[in-house]
Parts: sequence; C-alpha cells; structure tokens
Amino acid sequence: MDSKIIVHNPYTNKLEEEKVYGENWLRFIYNKPLGKLCLWALVKRAWFSKWYGWRMNHRKSAAKIKPFIDDFDLNPSDFEDDLTSFKSFNEFFYRKLKKSSRPIAKNQDLVIFPADGRHLGFQNVDQIKSVFVKGQFFDLDKLFGSTELAKEFAGGSLVLSRLCPVDYHRFHLPVSGNLQSHELINGSLFSVNPIALRQKLSIFWENKRYLCMIENGKIGKIAVFLVGATCVGSVHLTANKFNYYEKGEELGYFSFGGSSVITVFQPEKIQLDKEFLNISSQGHEFYSKVGEAMGKVI
Repeated sequence: MDSKIIVHNPYTNKLEEEKVYGENWLRFIYNKPLGKLCLWALVKRAWFSKWYGWRMNHRKSAAKIKPFIDDFDLNPSDFEDDLTSFKSFNEFFYRKLKKSSRPIAKNQDLVIFPADGRHLGFQNVDQIKSVFVKGQFFDLDKLFGSTELAKEFAGGSLVLSRLCPVDYHRFHLPVSGNLQSHELINGSLFSVNPIALRQKLSIFWENKRYLCMIENGKIGKIAVFLVGATCVGSVHLTANKFNYYEKGEELGYFSFGGSSVITVFQPEKIQLDKEFLNISSQGHEFYSKVGEAMGKVI
C-alpha cells in the first residue's frame, strides 16, 4: 500500500502529496508494534487530549505560531485578527478569517463545503464500495448511534471533510435552515488522518462526535457530524438550537488537533459536483475551502 497521502488540488488541477503535521509520530503509533501499544494505552484516551489541549492553551505555546505559519505557508492577511492578539497557539488555531477570504456561493440552489479541508464525496452512501482501502464502508447505524434515525438517510449523499492542523478550524452551515438539535455521542479520540483511517474507518463512529440536525424547507433534514480526534480539546458550538441561519454562517469551531465534519443528506435531495465525485471515486481527497460549492439542490 502506498503510504503517501495524495490530495487533488483544484487550484493547480494536480494531485499533490500532503505535508502532514506530526507525520513521523502518526506513522509510529499506527504502523509500529510499540506505537500501537502507546495508542491503546495513551493517545486515544480523553485525558491525553485534554492535557495536550492545556499545553496549547498555555501562554508559552504562542511561540509556536510564527514558525508554524512559515512552515506551512499560511497567509496572515486572511486572518481577522492581528498575530499579536493571539495569547496561545490554541487561540491562533481556531482563529477567525476575514469574510472576504471565504466568499459564500450565493445561489441558494448551491450546497457549500462546511469547512476548509480535504473532502470525499459519495452520491449514494449505500453504494460505497470502499473508502481509503477495499472493504471499508460507512455504517450509518453506528455513525448516527440510532438505527431509526439512520433509516431517514439510507441511500442519501455523504461528504467527508477532513481538517488538518494547518487548516482554518471553524465550520459553517452547508445550507440555510433551522438548527433543530445538537447532541453529543461520546467515544474515543483516535486520529482521523488517512494513516489511521486506512486501517480503521470505524474511527468515525467510535470517536467522540456531535450530531447537529438542520432542517431546510427544500431539501429536508441535513445531518452534520462534528468528529473530534487526537489532541482535540473540544468541539465548540457557537450556533444556538432552534434558530434559523443562512448558508455559510458559523456553526462552531474545533480546538487544537485534526478533526472532521461529516455531512449527510437524505436521498435524492442534492447532486454532488461531478468533478468532486470523479476524484473521490479514484480514492483521492479533493481540497476545497468553506463556502465553495460541493453540489446543488435537485
């Protein structure tokens, strides 16, 4: 199996190798016997992520900001706040961006990516043959934590958005609608990097996650899962239940670490972008930013 993580970059129209934050550590804990022992005993435990989150909240962690920006070639002109305003690495990590840097596709028939990241799209979740490696597919019952609720989304479209530490870590509504509910489904905190997911896709329904349900008058219910991962201190929801929000408004943000957003639509409600589906069918993730169209209402 090729150990490289390859992502399609639509801005260059090329397949590019991802530069992974903490790659050596990830390959150690998921590929080496001693590393796997550390994973079981330490890394997936909630206290480890809380401890690491505490470190990233410490004032001394602010010294990591400038080297991180330089190493991953981030653009500070996109930031809403000046670099000097961040008192810790975590404050920088969940930074806000200027609205002009993430314009929202205005056409109401367009559905947008809810977060910056690397995305996989599936038009019909029941027809997924494999994810990352052969034989892995989504178990909606376990993802929802409810067979009854999962039935409403059987045969629907699913988009997996994977956020890396280098990404903007606020997530937004993919469509306009009422936020009907959000609930915590408790679990572990495994990494959601492909290094881990190639071995175990079930991480998505074993990890701690929030399920947010959005109601849109035209396309029905949209389920948005906010999946925590190793070193994610917590998921912060900034939108309030029972309120109406426009497409692209903020739903919340992740504290330090890699994390994922999984968006599930009811069947025959949206058509995902053809290029996006084509890249996903080849087993490659598709890089895109929040606000850009991932499909349209049928």
